[in-house]
Amino acid sequence: MQKTIFVVDDSDANLTKAKQALEEQYRVFPLPSALKMFALLEKIIPEMILLDVEMPEMNGYEAIKKMKADSRLADIPVIFLTSKLDEDSELEGFDLGAVDYISKPFSTPRLLKRISSQLLIASQKKDLLDYADNLEHKVRDKTREIFNLQSAVLTTVADLVECRDELTGGHISRTQRYLRTLIEELLRKNMYADETAKWNMDFFLPSAQLHDVGKIAITDLILNKPAKLTPEEFEIMKSHVTVGVAAIKKIISDTEGHAFLRYALLFAGTHHERWDGSGYPEGLAGLNIPLEGRLMAVADVYDALISVRPYKEALTHMDAKKIIEDSAGTYFDPALVEVFRDVADKFDRIAQEIKT
Repeated sequence: MQKTIFVVDDSDANLTKAKQALEEQYRVFPLPSALKMFALLEKIIPEMILLDVEMPEMNGYEAIKKMKADSRLADIPVIFLTSKLDEDSELEGFDLGAVDYISKPFSTPRLLKRISSQLLIASQKKDLLDYADNLEHKVRDKTREIFNLQSAVLTTVADLVECRDELTGGHISRTQRYLRTLIEELLRKNMYADETAKWNMDFFLPSAQLHDVGKIAITDLILNKPAKLTPEEFEIMKSHVTVGVAAIKKIISDTEGHAFLRYALLFAGTHHERWDGSGYPEGLAGLNIPLEGRLMAVADVYDALISVRPYKEALTHMDAKKIIEDSAGTYFDPALVEVFRDVADKFDRIAQEIKT
């Protein structure tokens, strides 16, 4: 199929010569003005435009500016036809987006060769862009596939942990929802913006499901003990943090250390640290506790307070809210407690929606 070329020139003689030179190889539309060209462009998009520089009403430079401003026309290769031979005029044309200059009067063999070369370049460019677009789609599809696989693995491991811990049904789902609520409020208030700006939320929230992954190594006798733990048993229970950290580090060492694993490591390793330094396992204090751990601490403790345990009744939402507010500056980051206070009603709704 013949490629379409517009020849735009206010000289009838030039139009006739160009048409005679091109019509054996191309479908040619001779046009006497840029205005006529734009009218035809509403119906036909050519593979190339030969555009005279000096024309009344709208010159070639004005015409190409208008084309480049229109996404539908911007990629059409334009070769300027001109009797001007000065370097400044050529540079101006190239700056505006022309692919070549042909001086008038032109020789037919040279004209055909220049057109053929530019059409080949345009075709290769289109092929390359199509290839890049196709590759981008494939990468995006593969990334989505990997993300879905990661999410499935995370959820399965988290479910395994929760199945072993008979006393905390729904805990992982609720804490993940609490965490999302806190983060959304943080973003709305533009708090801790430098830290949150670095987070990839596609991986950040799913990774929170592994915050208690170390419980998979705790004996059922302690994990599901129908009474309050002894001090010795509590020490064993606390080891779920270091066990979880060790497990995640092992996965990181055997892989490329994907972002969701790095987030999971922080959630698992620091969600029992306390603002005043009295937490475990490292006794970190204040801002030395990663923000991930400080956020999870609020979500984790709230859920523990409103949940039934063998050694206690479930507290009401208002009682749990007061305990967290009273623990600002000791157990929790005071700034995060303020955030929690503003979204506490949402925590209550989540707890009602996801029952044990």
